[in-house]
Amino acid sequence: MKRIVILGGGESGAGSAILAKIKGFDVFLSDKGEIKPEYAAILDKYGIEYEQGQHTEDLILNADEIIKSPGIPEKAMIVAKAIMKGIPVISEIEFAGRYDNSKKICITGSNGKTTTTSLIFYMLSNAGLNVGLGGNIGKSYALQVATEHHDIYVLELSSFQLDGMYSFKADVAILLNITPDHLDRYEYKLENYVKSKFRIIQNMTDEDSFIFCADDRISNEHLEKIMLKCNPLPFSQNRKIAQGGYTECEKMFIKVKENDYEMFLKELSLQGRHNVYNSLAAAITGKVCNIDNEIIRKSLMSFKGVEHRLERVMEVNGVTYINDSKATNVDSSWYALESMKTPVIWIAGGTDKGNDYQPLFDLVEKKVRILICMGVDNKKLHDSFSGKVDAIYDATSAEDAVKMAASLAESGETVLLSPACASFDLFRNYEDRGRKFKDAVRNL
Repeated sequence: MKRIVILGGGESGAGSAILAKIKGFDVFLSDKGEIKPEYAAILDKYGIEYEQGQHTEDLILNADEIIKSPGIPEKAMIVAKAIMKGIPVISEIEFAGRYDNSKKICITGSNGKTTTTSLIFYMLSNAGLNVGLGGNIGKSYALQVATEHHDIYVLELSSFQLDGMYSFKADVAILLNITPDHLDRYEYKLENYVKSKFRIIQNMTDEDSFIFCADDRISNEHLEKIMLKCNPLPFSQNRKIAQGGYTECEKMFIKVKENDYEMFLKELSLQGRHNVYNSLAAAITGKVCNIDNEIIRKSLMSFKGVEHRLERVMEVNGVTYINDSKATNVDSSWYALESMKTPVIWIAGGTDKGNDYQPLFDLVEKKVRILICMGVDNKKLHDSFSGKVDAIYDATSAEDAVKMAASLAESGETVLLSPACASFDLFRNYEDRGRKFKDAVRNL
């Protein structure tokens, strides 16, 4: 019996273990940290052997194949040893894709993935299609393949998931943008990260569609170096596009083969230049999937957005508080600051991933009055923004940061949590950071 070992006991790992068990493999799961009770319970339910708090090499390095959770880097000692031994190391998406004949719509990009994925899922659901949501969002794709059936999956894919994918193929691939992110996992080489993102189109044929941003410089530079085998459908806010989508005169225009769609940008529920790109990608996907224009229109007009992405929390004493905890890189924070219409008290900081803050300088000088650094080591933020704002303060918790912001903010201003950094120095993840920020605001 083939032995499958899963590294990581979170959403992705637990789902992979259940699918492997159902498919008749000898399954073992190992997590160096603590497995959450809800995941331990489901592993027990399916009779899956597991360990936590350690990696026992004798139980791992006898695997025929290893499924690695996306949060574990390849340079982790146990992974490096497995690769040296010649054990194939794959992702949950690669494994689950072997047992799934559904149509797969896959979304990646440095920014906007979750919003666009959620919007496409919302639109296809509104069309009455049997659709699943997975990847880097929602329930594990592997768990759904094991225990449910969907005709279509909408999958948000991070570069870490794409790295472990080899034979998997998307039917519709969407690349929103590429900006320097996670470079600590890619030897601080942008080229390595770009190649990782472009794995989304591997194995695609001329029957498949590749939706991408024609305005994104890094994506287009790479496109010039490769031969596309799939059907390109670019989108742009700067020029007309014959097949794909573009904006002109405050309207969106979509054309896929002979199918057309258009609507006024002011009708979109998600406003801001970055959200127009997300909506263009979703609308093109709708036409590729032959969704009725009225359903596309209603979906783009009524979609409510996602938690932790420019999420308006509440107004207190005339000050608006916005949770953009999902902004874990400089480009995400650029979009957030660019969309602000009032003076800003900006809460930033966390685990720096090799950030270059220079792209933010002009926006910060124009829009930010005070910077509150929320991290263990804030030196780089102080060095970058000293002299560009009226004052810089330090906080070591969401509660401290919010209380400080409330004492400094004036009526009519906005307190924006948009960290531009990962969350792991003070929080479990960006969701934990965002919820603690919201709790602190509600407790003012």
